[in-house]
Amino acid sequence: MRQSGSFFLRLLSVGDRLFQRLIDVVEWWTVLLLVLMVVVVSLGIFFRYVMNASLSWYDEFASYLLVWLTFYGAVVASYRHRHIGFEVVVDKLLPTARRIVELVAEACVLAFQIVLLYYGWLLLQRMGNETSVSLVWVKMGWIYSVLPITGGLMLAISILRLIRILSGKGGDRAWIGSSSE
Repeated sequence: MRQSGSFFLRLLSVGDRLFQRLIDVVEWWTVLLLVLMVVVVSLGIFFRYVMNASLSWYDEFASYLLVWLTFYGAVVASYRHRHIGFEVVVDKLLPTARRIVELVAEACVLAFQIVLLYYGWLLLQRMGNETSVSLVWVKMGWIYSVLPITGGLMLAISILRLIRILSGKGGDRAWIGSSSE
């Protein structure tokens, strides 16, 4: 019995390291999206006010980049525990009560991620062959793919977090502290 528990913990540790690398890739992807959005908006401003000729596609493309940036950024924020929470209240609870609160909260997050993944997949299936308004070569499937991808990643984060909470390792956090520290 003890040996299977240590095997499970080793497997979880290897999975954590691999998942950390995946999150690092997602974080760099998010940085790239931000840089690309700044370039696209700067081009739009330059053409509108300096060249006196507006680009018809930049606003729509920048909007898509903002949506992708938001969802992929949410994956990184979720992994690093940077979403809004009540740590001040939860940290004052007794360990058993804290564990129950963390379990209930993570179960609610898990339910939301299931909804995001499922309905994101449905939207992708139904609208994926449509094209963008100003960028006719861009399939909306590319744009909507962010929903099931990020929903699946955040679902995996929630499942791993639930496993940690249930195994009594719920206190391990990627980031502890506030943004002002």
